[in-house]
Amino acid sequence: MSSHSANNPPAAALIAGLLRPEAYSHPVGEHPSEALRLIETHISWVILAGEFAYKIKKPLALGFLDFSSLEKRRHFCAEEIRLNTRLAPEIYLAEVAITGSPENPRMEGAGPAIEWAVKMHAFPADATLDREAEISTEQIDAIAEMIAAFHAGIAIAPGASDFGTAEAIQKPVQENFALLRNLLAARANAPCQPLLDALQAWSRNEGKRLDGHFAARKANGFIRECHGDLHLGNIAWVDNKPLVFDALEFNPALRHIDVISEIAFLSMDLRHRGRRDLAWRLLDRYLEQTGDINGITALPYYQVYRAMVRAKVAAILASEHPEHADADFGECLSYLRLADRLAHGRRPALVLMHGVSGSGKTWLSQHLLEQLGALRLRSDVTRKRLFGLKPLQDSAAIPGGIYTPAASARTLATLIEDARTLLAAGFPVIVDATFIHQTWRAPFQALAEELGVDWRIISLEAPSDVLQARISQRQQSGADASEAGLAVLASQLAHLEPFSAREEAHVLRFASGWTAADAVARLAAELDITPES
Repeated sequence: MSSHSANNPPAAALIAGLLRPEAYSHPVGEHPSEALRLIETHISWVILAGEFAYKIKKPLALGFLDFSSLEKRRHFCAEEIRLNTRLAPEIYLAEVAITGSPENPRMEGAGPAIEWAVKMHAFPADATLDREAEISTEQIDAIAEMIAAFHAGIAIAPGASDFGTAEAIQKPVQENFALLRNLLAARANAPCQPLLDALQAWSRNEGKRLDGHFAARKANGFIRECHGDLHLGNIAWVDNKPLVFDALEFNPALRHIDVISEIAFLSMDLRHRGRRDLAWRLLDRYLEQTGDINGITALPYYQVYRAMVRAKVAAILASEHPEHADADFGECLSYLRLADRLAHGRRPALVLMHGVSGSGKTWLSQHLLEQLGALRLRSDVTRKRLFGLKPLQDSAAIPGGIYTPAASARTLATLIEDARTLLAAGFPVIVDATFIHQTWRAPFQALAEELGVDWRIISLEAPSDVLQARISQRQQSGADASEAGLAVLASQLAHLEPFSAREEAHVLRFASGWTAADAVARLAAELDITPES
């Protein structure tokens, strides 16, 4: 931290002064000795004071941020308000002056400002997802849908700007490595150096390989003014919905990024927490909402970058707080190891879900993608997207309908192209369609053989009364993208085409008495996948 001056009041005295009730013009709680609470991060202090919270920026200059003067801190307080009212308008209120003296400060007092703060409505500090004992699938779905809608509405980076260029993307990646090397230089931690060397070489090579991809993403409008710091510690669960806060205000280049870099951060963070299943669920739900299949090409690159960001933060905290150094450097090493797994832990494979409507394809594919780690393409979702519909929207208003032979041909062609993109990026891919006709199955088999990847068909069967009951229930709930009714089911059952002798060698049948765990274990064995703990 920089030394104090007229622009930088003595930090220890100021924070101590702000932890006294008399610094505030509003009540701070029933018991003054317990009313005020300080939360410290590597770049800020947050003081909880009754129904409000005040965030004060540390007078730092770290290369990737510059809070070194009072004027700069005021500017970034204003930026924080502007950026965060996009996702949390009910929380972020205003930039406010701290007046008086460092020893006797007044929040929102009269006179010249000695410091600035962001004023917020307080919410329970323990409500952030990094503090929750368990994160639910409902929470992940709500977050994925919120972020997808946010990404659709935020500003696209100006085409003439440097944001999103290959150089702009790769610069912070390499800066992370340089800063980490400095922070770890004094540590006698043998695993760090080889990991850093390998990850830096991988990141450099992968960045060069993706040059053309980066250029196309910028040209197509996927570089946007994002949140910039989307991890579990910046998402709270309040009033039964997600509250996303603390957008990155201090460096425009770090928030004008590819939207996939943003979702990569959160998926990486879930992996670090040991919730690989939720990480894959998040990606699946996000892709259903956005259809941004092409963006996945750079997902591993961004996930590794985001793991390195968190490793850097852990190392900074260890350097600032020597009493916790061992724990924090251990956290840093855990992120390095995760980055290594994210860089190398993929092997593509293709799985086709086969069965009539109501046979359980979507339900089972959800379990498979979460437990084995895969990306899913759903024909029902893809078909609707081609007509500008969201997954749960009714297609009845579309002139001519969306289930014509021409629409089916477009859907098939799109699914094949999307599968090619995801397989080429190195991911296992599940395609969820009925696949009752060989004309649909054959192109995917040809694609798998062209790319040299393993492929399997998971064939599901159920009694007709069970199929009918499931479809009726699904139609009543309105919670699924499929619009197939009982008439469609009858037609499908009448037109099932048998597997060829060549296909039979790749078919895994599940007819009765099976569980999701059975299917996961069987497919894992077939594809030689070891589920990550």
